[in-house]
Amino acid sequence: MFSKTNRSDTVAKFVSNMEGLKRGKARATYSIIMHLVLIILLWFASSAGALTPEECKVERRILVNACKPVILRQPPSPFCCERVRITHAECVCPVITPKLASLVDVNYAVKVIQGCGRPVPRHFKCGSITTP
Repeated sequence: MFSKTNRSDTVAKFVSNMEGLKRGKARATYSIIMHLVLIILLWFASSAGALTPEECKVERRILVNACKPVILRQPPSPFCCERVRITHAECVCPVITPKLASLVDVNYAVKVIQGCGRPVPRHFKCGSITTP
């Protein structure tokens, strides 16, 4: 797989070469190819942030360890807040089962998450929890 730098260089060269297609009848071809390039770039951008199951497991473990005091209603530490802000929801939400959800005070969890500087959308579904 290409690194982000190689992808950027390759796309830049490709776009540069495509400039020659702008003349005359080639405008339609140029437009189609540029749309394809945009779609490919968007696909790379969206897949670049995808984490493996093992990476998600590590993220969850670090988050839980950093925020254990919050379970006892102690204020979150700066490190806990950092982990709350950077941990991917797609790593956490799939493990929120109905059993785990029954143990969570959703309003308190939202208050802590927002207090750490991470916005929580209204009616956001995360596993078996839906925010107010």
